[in-house]
Amino acid sequence: MLAFRVLLVSLIGIVIAYTGIVVGTQGWDFGSVFFDAILAMKWPGQFNLDFSCLLLLAGLWLAWRHHFSALGVALGLLVLVGGTPLLCTYLLVASVHAAGDAKVLLLGTSRAAA
Repeated sequence: MLAFRVLLVSLIGIVIAYTGIVVGTQGWDFGSVFFDAILAMKWPGQFNLDFSCLLLLAGLWLAWRHHFSALGVALGLLVLVGGTPLLCTYLLVASVHAAGDAKVLLLGTSRAAA
């Protein structure tokens, strides 16, 4: 679990640093760039669409893990805009609460106990 946590922290740092550089050089207008690439039907758009699908699945998993409670739905929606840094932060905290138990990490406490 230590290697997993190191990976999560590394991913958070890398994506935040990269995002900071891009915002510094390109500004905050990611929406038009993101969706224009999808509409252009080229490889950057394919990557953006694929990434969006992964974020949607991650958001649904978070909501499901929290039994579609208000908190779970809010976390699921946040991961759609927060991406890797938010999901990795969630997984880092959840891995500590799960005490390294992958079953608890993936399913949540109540489902893992069943």
